[in-house]
Amino acid sequence: MMASSAAYLARLLARDAEAVCRHYLPNGRRSGGYWVVGSVANDPGRSLYVRLVGPETGRRAAGKWTDAATGEHGDLLDLIAARCALTGFGETADEVGRFLALPRSEPDFRGAPRFIAPSADKVEAARRLVAMARPIAGTLVEIYLGTRGIPLLPDLDSLRFHPRCYYRPDKGPTETWPAMIAAVTDFEGRVAGAHRTWLDRSGLDKAPIETPRRALGDLLGNGVRFGVAADVMAAGEGIETMLSLRVVMPTMPMAAALSAAHLGGILLPPGLRRLYIARDDDSAGDGAVAALTERAGVDGVEAIALTPQRGDFNEDLRKLGARALATKVRQQLAPEDAARFLVLSD
Repeated sequence: MMASSAAYLARLLARDAEAVCRHYLPNGRRSGGYWVVGSVANDPGRSLYVRLVGPETGRRAAGKWTDAATGEHGDLLDLIAARCALTGFGETADEVGRFLALPRSEPDFRGAPRFIAPSADKVEAARRLVAMARPIAGTLVEIYLGTRGIPLLPDLDSLRFHPRCYYRPDKGPTETWPAMIAAVTDFEGRVAGAHRTWLDRSGLDKAPIETPRRALGDLLGNGVRFGVAADVMAAGEGIETMLSLRVVMPTMPMAAALSAAHLGGILLPPGLRRLYIARDDDSAGDGAVAALTERAGVDGVEAIALTPQRGDFNEDLRKLGARALATKVRQQLAPEDAARFLVLSD
């Protein structure tokens, strides 16, 4: 009886998931179909996300949440219990009753500002930047990738070149440098952000500036994508990391989440059955793998970690060569995926 009551209350809360989040997690904000915040303790940040839309039941139901930093997950009943430090179903049900009795005027909830204007501005700026940039063939980006052991591969439409991209240092005047522009998209291909890698004017290295890599727009859940994911894909942190794997698996769809924290929170496309997580060999990589493996399991997706021999897969490619990289990766792939995707380079 208690289980059925809990399920009923969870469904009731999920019908007004955004109101629940605004009440219990006011330091968060809406981002697309999710409410994002730092933790169940209402800390500022973006590692915890709550589904605001979806079916009433199942893995993708409205109200389901995951904290990419800790691997915790649950429904809105769990969230309220954790937020209010409640023990037992009775206390949680009483708190839910108090919440459901609160007045829900339209201006307070559905008509209230949804805190997306700053993000929307940045998303629009990112889209303009991607539109202004041009394909990378014959540009400094092709030279830069070549220095990292990465040739001009198929399906690199998400990478662009801007010859004079603004760079604003913390102190001093704005500068312009050539830049590799990467379009950050959701799994339906909509541009949500842009990642900039400013380059030295020779293209042989990154620009000699304090922060040669910066992101703009809505990154949470999204990524720089190479190919269109269907049943199998790989996800990792850096662009160069994923392109290095693409040298030996040129047809496997891949996505670069741009950081360990964002890798833990990347959204998985419908229909995915197996996810390869290309980790960096550090403690941040450990956390990202754990968080994403947990989330994939909740969605019924098999997760397999791919581990480099050195610090990351680009270091493996540059120092060990493509054939050694392919041999190492083959040992970690499901046999059918090795036969389907892997190319053993000469």
